[in-house]
Amino acid sequence: MTVRILLCDDHAVVRAGLLALLGSVDGIEVVGEAGSGEEAVAMAAKLVPDVVLMDLQLGSGIDGVEATRRIASPRVHVLVLTTYDTDADITRAIEAGATGYLLKAERPDELFAAIRAAAEGRTALSAPVAGRVMDRMRGAAGPTLTERERDILSQLAQGLGNREIARALFISEATVKTHLGRIYAKLGVDTRAGAVAVAKEQRLLP
Repeated sequence: MTVRILLCDDHAVVRAGLLALLGSVDGIEVVGEAGSGEEAVAMAAKLVPDVVLMDLQLGSGIDGVEATRRIASPRVHVLVLTTYDTDADITRAIEAGATGYLLKAERPDELFAAIRAAAEGRTALSAPVAGRVMDRMRGAAGPTLTERERDILSQLAQGLGNREIARALFISEATVKTHLGRIYAKLGVDTRAGAVAVAKEQRLLP
């Protein structure tokens, strides 16, 4: 059985590299290339590939998570192929329907195996990603945040900047930054959006 692949990455050089790599493998055929989430959705509907290799960050338009949400089905499996491995990214992709989550640093043979697994509807995860998922499951009760960290996280969710948070809580901006660093570390993220996403997912917000 030949696995039919649709590539989705907004970098033409990356797509060319994947096309050359996958073109050398028996049993795998690239049937299309998309440079945006919208294009991937349209091409997936038209071509009905077995697997869509999906990057998460796609520049303008919808991102890889939203494209995955629109594409994933019992017939078309989405295998995320990205450089991002934060808990928030992994959670969002899996919740959107991704069958697997692979990092671009993987060896070619692991990519080929993941593609074949995804085509069969089996979960395929990079070892670092699998480790993070297991850590999250073990810590299902959620991280322990201090009352001040919860206050700052709540302000963050309202879209306030550091200066606004500092004024609202009567603390310095330096103190806000210190607490944010601790919040990021506890939630396993490195961005404000990631912190809010994980906080909502783990019901850490009031």
